[in-house]
Parts: sequence; structure tokens; C-alpha cells
Amino acid sequence: MLITRFKIAEGGDVGEMKTKTVEVEINGTRYRLRVKAKTTLLELIRDQLKLTGTKRGCDTGDCGACTVIVDGKAVNACLYLAAHAHGEKVTTIEGLQGDGGSLHPLQQAFIDHYAVQCGFCTPGIILAAKAFLDENPHPTREAIRQALAGNLCRCGTHNRVLEAVWDAAGQVSQGKKGEGT
Repeated sequence: MLITRFKIAEGGDVGEMKTKTVEVEINGTRYRLRVKAKTTLLELIRDQLKLTGTKRGCDTGDCGACTVIVDGKAVNACLYLAAHAHGEKVTTIEGLQGDGGSLHPLQQAFIDHYAVQCGFCTPGIILAAKAFLDENPHPTREAIRQALAGNLCRCGTHNRVLEAVWDAAGQVSQGKKGEGT
């Protein structure tokens, strides 16, 4: 399930803070950054760190294109304040990989099942699926469908996406899970 509400960093109301120093680990690299109080994790990732795999879609938490993993949970980065990521580990699509730098089983399954068309939604869907499979290594097809309900694909690849995640679930549960987060 995606976290879709703004979280207020320690220190009071968002409006009271002008800037905050955030120490965060993104894709295994530690950063110490100064951010404005209202800066979202999406803005930090895309605009400050130039990691553009995380997409800006609706900016309201409805499409899932901005999904990243924060301490094991899928979150909508457009609604998650960067200040709240202080001390947390964040994984973007750039940080997801399999053994020896190869593709993660989810990424390979998306290719194998032709679950990618334009590719805009793909990073968010893959990361939502990754967080879900980490918590539910033996899901039902219905559980996969529910877990990905917050991620929209306008190209209509939903059935292929579900098949890809189902396939990857078998690989992950058999120990072929990538070393990357």
C-alpha cells in the first residue's frame, strides 16, 4: 500500500520551517542536503539529484508514477516531504538491480512479458511491486492486483504487468532475488 499523505517532519508545522538539513541514503549513497520545508521527495530526487527515473505524473498521489521505496515501503514521492526522509533509505528505479549489476527479476519479467509500452509508469509500478513482493513473497493474483491498484498505466498494459509480477514472484521466492534493494 502506498503512503499518500504528507508527513510533517519533526519541529512543527510545515509552514514554520524555512529550510532543513536532510541526511538520506538514496540507492546506497548517503547525501546531506539542505531543502525547503515544502520540498517533496520527488523534487529532491529529480531536481536536486537529477535521478529522472522517478516520474512526475499527477502531483496528487493518484497515478503512482512517482513511487519510490522508503525503508521498505512504497510511497508516492510527490506527497512525501523530503524532510521526512531524514535518516531513511530510499530506493529509486536507478538503484534497483539484480546480482552482479544485472536486471532485477522484476525488470526482466517486465521485458519478458512485454509489460512496457511508453515506459512512463514502469519505474513506479516496478518499485510498488518490489515493495509488495518483499512483504508478500507468495502472493495471489488478486493480491498483486490490489497492491498495484495505485499505479496507473494509460497504455493499457495492466494484464501484462500482472503476469510479469506473478512471474517475478516465483523467481523471487525461489531465491533469485537480486542483491540490490
